[in-house]
Amino acid sequence: MDRQMTSRKQLLLVFSFFLVFVLHTTAREKSVFFSRDGVSNTARFNYAVERVREFLNVEEAACKPFSTTTPLGAADVLVGLSSGSSNLNKMVPRSLLDKLIDKESFLVYRKDAASALVIIGKDEAGLLYGCLEVINQNHYNNKNSIAYIDAPEMVLRGTSIGMQKTGYLPGREVYEYPYTEDLFPWFYDKELWLKYLDMLLDNKYNTLYLWNGHPFSSLVKLKDYPYALEVDDETFTKNEEIFGFLTQEANKRGIWVIQMFYNIILPKPFAEKHNLKTQERNRVITPLIADYTRKSIAAFVEKYPNVGLLVTLGEAMEGVGQDDIDWFTKTIIPGVQDGLNANGSTIEPPIVLRAHDTDAPAVMKASLPLYKNLYTMAKYNGEALTTYTPRGKWAELHRSLSAMGSVHIQNVHILANLEPFRYASPDFIQKSVHAMHDIYHSNGIHIYPQASYWDWPYTADKADERLLQLDRDWVWYRAWARYAWKVDRRKEEEQAFWSDQLKDYYGITEKDAGNLLSALEEIGEISPKILRRFGITDGNRQTSTLGMLMTQMINPFRYGLFTMLYESEAPEGEMIIDYAEKQFKNEPHIGETPIQVADEIVRHGNKAVDLVKQIGVANKHTEEFQRLINDVYIHKALAEHYSYKVRAAIQTLAYKYTGDIASLQAAVPDLERSVEAYKILTDLTEHSYLYANSMQTKQRKIPLRGVDATFKHWKEVLPVFETELDNFKAAIDSLANKGNIEEVESKQYVSSDVVLLSDAKFTPLKKGAKLYIDQELVVTHLPQELEGLQAVMVNSEQQKLNGYSLKFESAQQVKVLVGYFNSTDKVFAPKPVLEIDASANDYGQAEAKIRNAMRVQYMPMIDIHSYSFPAGQHELKLPKGEAVILGFVKDSELLHPYNADIDNQGDDLDDLFGYYKETKL
Repeated sequence: MDRQMTSRKQLLLVFSFFLVFVLHTTAREKSVFFSRDGVSNTARFNYAVERVREFLNVEEAACKPFSTTTPLGAADVLVGLSSGSSNLNKMVPRSLLDKLIDKESFLVYRKDAASALVIIGKDEAGLLYGCLEVINQNHYNNKNSIAYIDAPEMVLRGTSIGMQKTGYLPGREVYEYPYTEDLFPWFYDKELWLKYLDMLLDNKYNTLYLWNGHPFSSLVKLKDYPYALEVDDETFTKNEEIFGFLTQEANKRGIWVIQMFYNIILPKPFAEKHNLKTQERNRVITPLIADYTRKSIAAFVEKYPNVGLLVTLGEAMEGVGQDDIDWFTKTIIPGVQDGLNANGSTIEPPIVLRAHDTDAPAVMKASLPLYKNLYTMAKYNGEALTTYTPRGKWAELHRSLSAMGSVHIQNVHILANLEPFRYASPDFIQKSVHAMHDIYHSNGIHIYPQASYWDWPYTADKADERLLQLDRDWVWYRAWARYAWKVDRRKEEEQAFWSDQLKDYYGITEKDAGNLLSALEEIGEISPKILRRFGITDGNRQTSTLGMLMTQMINPFRYGLFTMLYESEAPEGEMIIDYAEKQFKNEPHIGETPIQVADEIVRHGNKAVDLVKQIGVANKHTEEFQRLINDVYIHKALAEHYSYKVRAAIQTLAYKYTGDIASLQAAVPDLERSVEAYKILTDLTEHSYLYANSMQTKQRKIPLRGVDATFKHWKEVLPVFETELDNFKAAIDSLANKGNIEEVESKQYVSSDVVLLSDAKFTPLKKGAKLYIDQELVVTHLPQELEGLQAVMVNSEQQKLNGYSLKFESAQQVKVLVGYFNSTDKVFAPKPVLEIDASANDYGQAEAKIRNAMRVQYMPMIDIHSYSFPAGQHELKLPKGEAVILGFVKDSELLHPYNADIDNQGDDLDDLFGYYKETKL
């Protein structure tokens, strides 16, 4: 019995030792070893290690420091940095480690099936990306030997979020939005931030830009200017907490947070205390304004040393000149340096200079000796997506910035011509990134939300619960990131990749996924082609998905045609008006023509619909799948609307040359078909979309003025197009009976009484009148209706040096008539242009009220713009350069723009389309 007990004890003891050995061996099967040699960003390094540990599902105790004596087996993973490679030489060949040259590069290595998997990063971000590579590609379970090295092609790869709203706040101007929970509840949602940051990391984005007019008054308190704070103490504390959370979580994921701001914008309480405007494009920079801004930047950098700055010099201050250079080199850069000195840091945060309404090369030349971590940024296709073959002067600017020695970033901006619909064409995006490298020579990318920038985080879809852009537009974010990392990928490889992505997301067959991808790439050509061949502007004052008026097609200069759209952001080709003239003169056409595009967009739409008709049922994300399919049909209707209307426009323009009513009559069927297509478009969008354009302010001008969130939906625009058609038919009938277009009788304008508070004097406006104090030039051409107004004499030399300021007082609402010369020569004051100046319509001045209005001896043609003011004392400020002030009229005058045609160049046919209510079409 005792022997049996002893034998059992011996067996139990042997079994216990065996069990301990097995458990020890099992635990050793999955261990993560790490080397901290060379680590400077501990939070990012730890996060990378944690991601691998979670993927392997091992306990924290199995995550251990590595030394050269550590035994490693096939089940183990070793992570570290190449800068600490002395510990790693035994594990990885030196020849492979030496290939880790670029920032964010990484190596995944396994010698053989019996060896550990090694992940090495050039830096902590590279290590993090290497860990993601192992997780996503499941290299751990593949025991074959591997030596995979990768690195990004673009140095900066980022997305942007606007701390903006769809409309103005009461009593404020554009971009002025304090950081508060009432305005931006999503900003304080940590779960949403983590979801977004994880998306950025999954796609290997490394920068996040927050856009706002003047964020500092929501994020820092200044001892010298305590009254500048725009939020209450409770909100300020919340802002500190959430901004700290955001920057810390972003840092762990390898992401720089970069705060954008416009110049010069002042906090509302600061401006009111000092009797200043929050923003004034032509303001004089004073020591007070410079001191406040410098101290704001210094306090921000001291508090958040790991946050970069994106600087817009133009738009809120007059764009080009010494003021820009001085402001950047004497206020902004010193402010950053003050902040670094205050916290004892020697690491310069990135400063990105936008080439927007400023002479960026001149600013950079002056700044690089003062600050090294500088970058430049410029818009890729303006505020749209139009082409992957950019050219012209805009391409030259990009190349000049790329050649300055710092990284130049492409800003894929606003996307006004894509919203609100889904855009998911990887092929167009890949070709665009090729253009960024090959044509612009740039090495960074900054991506706006695909649509509804002003309504973040929501899309414009009409649904029971608002959709998140983050969820809906996953292809958009994934595609730009994929090609920013590496653009040279074979077409067959990409078709297979994206088909697989769509198949997994929607739960559809491989064949259906291929058809869906092809359909998305077909409709991905439609909106870019529409804008670049028919549009008025690349800016967000045009919402091209809402269509265009006939007069916008046949007389684009009336609407402030932004010619760079055709000269730089489109392939070589012709505008509608050019095409019609060449047709009449029987001249050969050049490049991409309006009729060619009218045909192509219809083919794209038809082919896309044919493809989706072949697709079966989705088993995942079924509601989103149906919304996507509806977008395909929407694009078909949009293409047909434009195609028919362009044909009608060209046929209408023929009348300008032939004078034959038959030319107009021939345009009617196509115009009717365009309206029918628009009815289909309206039906498809009425229950699927809340709006077309997310910027719902007075800056929106085309097809119709969008003040107070009007004309933002197709159902609002449809009656306008129906009226346009009816008016056109009636005008043709009138012509058939009367033989010519009934001319609108011009009205004699009467001067309004105003008191000049500036040192200025009036002179009667008439032919032969002198408008300059310092020149003998006289008025040579003037329409009768302007004769007798009281013009204000100006000093042209002072205008060129300082701009012009006129103080006056009026007992009633008035319009000030300002004549701008039709020339881009810097001797003349620039016209108000919304593409570069968001305040360019604050007084209703953006659109020329009288085109081809008058001439001054030896000078270019003058267009007249009007500035509206209420009763009271006011100051009109004009930019540097020559302009003429032609008088004051009642604000009820000049409600509709017209062409005075003082040189008798011919009527512009606009009267054929009449009015919609009070709006001249």
